Amino acid sequence: MSDAPKKSGMAALIGRSNVGKSTLINSLIGTKVAITSPKPQTTRHAIQGVLNDEMRGQVVFVDTPGIFKRVPDRLTAKLNEKARESMTGIDCLIYVVDPTRHVGEEERLIHGLVMASGVPKIMVLNKSDRRGEFRDEYLAWSDGFSTVLEISALHCKGLKPLIQAIFDLMPEGEPLYPLDRITNIDNRFWLSEIIREKVFIQTQQEVPFGVTVEMGSVEERENGTVYVQASLITRDKRHKKMLIGHGGEKIKAIGRSARRELEAVTNRKIFLDLEVSVDEKWEERFV
Repeated sequence: MSDAPKKSGMAALIGRSNVGKSTLINSLIGTKVAITSPKPQTTRHAIQGVLNDEMRGQVVFVDTPGIFKRVPDRLTAKLNEKARESMTGIDCLIYVVDPTRHVGEEERLIHGLVMASGVPKIMVLNKSDRRGEFRDEYLAWSDGFSTVLEISALHCKGLKPLIQAIFDLMPEGEPLYPLDRITNIDNRFWLSEIIREKVFIQTQQEVPFGVTVEMGSVEERENGTVYVQASLITRDKRHKKMLIGHGGEKIKAIGRSARRELEAVTNRKIFLDLEVSVDEKWEERFV
């Protein structure tokens, strides 16, 4: 074993919505700690994933909500605030971009925030498995970064050089998390996130933005089944009908999809009890 001092630090992933930050953090950790979907605002919390390397040390990755230039509601404003807060107290920034999308005003806003940070920066051009017709627009910013790498988070390509580049920027130090931890989230929160992911995947474009999941009972029954009760809360009465679906078809599909993943991960039989309610002010409770 090497006698070289171990590294330890925090790296925040910053970028527009849907550039692949959550997919990247899952690929870096090697397991699912952050939910993913094609819908904007999927990530609502600064979820941390922990990478432990026996030789090099520990990196704590912070997945952040996508930053939006247009702020039409309280939820978007809060997500922008969370993303900006995640850029403080870290050791490096990983600026994730999607070269299949044109650099516009929103991207320039985020690039400006990244460049204003005083920590080392890595630019990651994600989705290298696709034709990045706007690749040169992002490469024009290369001089502002210690490293620029092209990867595919979805297909786990180019991750080894990225991990090494990140460790190179980390300070020496003791681990921030116990070596058996891979995330900062607890079991109830993880359950609610899996359910919310399935809501996003199963519903139409206009529904997810106004939906949250609140957990109720989580109990282990005598037969070994885990009973999970959760409420899908929407701010719009129209969306309640859409979430339930004709004859309860949509809520059943959400439940089946969530239960399959939960059972596969936990290797336990799951009884999932979902209900839908309306609360026009749930976003005011969002922290």
